[in-house]
Amino acid sequence: MAEQIVSPGVFQRETDQSFITPAPVEVGAAIVGPTVKGPIEFPTVVTSFADYKNKFGTTFISGSSNLEFFTSIAAQKYFANGGNSLLVTRVVSGSGDSWDSATSSDISANQGASSGFAKGKITLVNEFTSETEFQITVGSTEFRFIAGDNTGGLPADNNPVFYFASGSSLSNTVTNLVAKIDGASIGVDSTANSAEIQLTASIAGTAGNLITVDTGSGSTFSDVLTLAGGTDGTGTKAFTLKTIGEGTILNNSISTTDDGTQYSDGSLVSGSKDNLRYEVTGVNTANGTFNLSIRRGDDNTNNKIILETFVGCSLDPKSDNYIAKIVGDQYPSPVTEEGQTFIRINGEYQNRSKFIYVSSVELPTPDYLRIDGEIGTDSNNVSYESSLPSAQSGSFHSATGTNIPTYSDGLKTFDGITGTNSQGLVGTDYTTALNILKNTDEYRFATITIPGMYNEGASQATAVASAIELCEGRGDAFLIADLVKYGATLSTVTTEAAELNTNFAGSYWPWVSVPSTELGRNVWCPVSTVMQGVYAANDRVAAPWFAPAGLNRGGLPIVRTEYKLTQALRDKLYDNKVNPIATFPRVGPVAYGQKTLQKKASALDRINVRRLLISLKNFIGDTSKNLVFEQNTTITRNKFLNAVNPFLESVQQRQGLFAFRVVMDESNNTAEAIDRNQLVGQIFIQPTKTAEFIILDYTIQPTGATFND
Repeated sequence: MAEQIVSPGVFQRETDQSFITPAPVEVGAAIVGPTVKGPIEFPTVVTSFADYKNKFGTTFISGSSNLEFFTSIAAQKYFANGGNSLLVTRVVSGSGDSWDSATSSDISANQGASSGFAKGKITLVNEFTSETEFQITVGSTEFRFIAGDNTGGLPADNNPVFYFASGSSLSNTVTNLVAKIDGASIGVDSTANSAEIQLTASIAGTAGNLITVDTGSGSTFSDVLTLAGGTDGTGTKAFTLKTIGEGTILNNSISTTDDGTQYSDGSLVSGSKDNLRYEVTGVNTANGTFNLSIRRGDDNTNNKIILETFVGCSLDPKSDNYIAKIVGDQYPSPVTEEGQTFIRINGEYQNRSKFIYVSSVELPTPDYLRIDGEIGTDSNNVSYESSLPSAQSGSFHSATGTNIPTYSDGLKTFDGITGTNSQGLVGTDYTTALNILKNTDEYRFATITIPGMYNEGASQATAVASAIELCEGRGDAFLIADLVKYGATLSTVTTEAAELNTNFAGSYWPWVSVPSTELGRNVWCPVSTVMQGVYAANDRVAAPWFAPAGLNRGGLPIVRTEYKLTQALRDKLYDNKVNPIATFPRVGPVAYGQKTLQKKASALDRINVRRLLISLKNFIGDTSKNLVFEQNTTITRNKFLNAVNPFLESVQQRQGLFAFRVVMDESNNTAEAIDRNQLVGQIFIQPTKTAEFIILDYTIQPTGATFND
């Protein structure tokens, strides 16, 4: 409602200019392909191979074989060769193959007040002497707390044996013992009151009723306490978490009502490095807070691998520590408008967790503490205290109960891929992911690969065609394409190359044997898995307009090639616009060509020229955006010239251009153009050419001949 100013006074207004416009995601390269885990069809930036492994995983079991996707190998080679950032888009089978169902992993925190914890109290009457033990048995583990004289220093703790100072009095001894118990994190919390020790199970439930306490020394011990009063929660959800990544490999339980089978040390039978666990600790009913930790699925009670922790979480939506705020509640979903697929971000709060998000809060506690300091109540006049999650640990599992991981035994990988089964996928599985990447306002990348998809494949060629269409439509990316599967003949390679005609893509042959750091063995891969790393190294030591080929900048991090190509074979390939991988003595395998897949001879039939144009268009396009809606005057035109000319001069100095000329004046900004609200500029460039054919003439002359200058 508009403010009315009638009588005199001071009127203060607020203008919020703090809204942040998200910039496009800009990376050096993009890869589209299958991964072990991670968000599906949501382009995700990774900045190192370790980051990739955390988000997407690497190896998996298929049948009795330990395997790895081309996507993982390509990411490793890219970062190993100096790549800085990578945009990874995961694709899965559109038909829902059993090796990867696109299900989320759900968990819920069960409601339970502090009365659900097993408790016990013991009053010690005798002074502790050296070697007196206080034993607590949790599950099948006996934790021993041994008193000792610390004059000469106590022995080092070696879980499950702990040492504490006996102290000068029974009260001091109890204080030291309680501090040692709490510091050991054995599943029991303790407090001291003079000679009295109060013990409480760390996790609510009837399992705490099995915790026992013995005291004594040597071989003489007495049972002095068994905790009691633990009750299982009602099962009401306080909140629900979901994993950001999707796939059955994230599940470590097949049940939606329990945490699956555990070993005596608290490790999960189905736990792995690729799935997750959660733990709720530090429940404080006085202020309505608790701590949430995300653990790796293959840890155990005594050796917890904590990936991240959120301290002081609250179910109060009005609190700054509201769990959805500090963890995040956003998740993506695809939306198609006018034939273009976009990513819609659902949820209010940006994700701060790398692994999970808050799907829902079933028991919110608005104004947990009332003005009078008392704990609030819900609409049924039930205290908010009972809405808090109990201290507990659990595992993530699919709401549908899908087991993990069930990769199909028929999955084809490496040199075994076929035209109808390439890593379990076909070309149409890539359609949505590639369509999403058409959004230039959201994603920026220089090169893209789809390793595993090849033009020869009956059902794979659609992905290659879609990727070429993507690059041509964007105009700012280059596709490193694969033409054939392993074992193809040279005639098949040239036939497939003849079917394509574009300067936004290039291809290499033959296949290469690559060391997999994750599998610890060599595997056969298409060249696209390593060429993005070669491009990254080329750009680091030179620039995009230098050829990523030859002995100086074209070396490949591989073991060997499928075939050792002779000069005649290399000639045949290059004449048919396929870049050969040559092997030279004392040098090794080298990319020995830089042709695009364009049929007609022109400057753009070379990769370095195409990538030069991409670099120029990116810079000049970004510069021009700042002039949209500005006045079409000499001042605006000079702003453009003052930005573009120095940039092109720097490219010329770095051997990218022979010459250039930029025109933006009255000659092309006529009155008619101005009336159409157009600002017209013309850029003339002469790209530098690479020396691909070095011709050396040797002339043999008779003795006594005179050399002419």
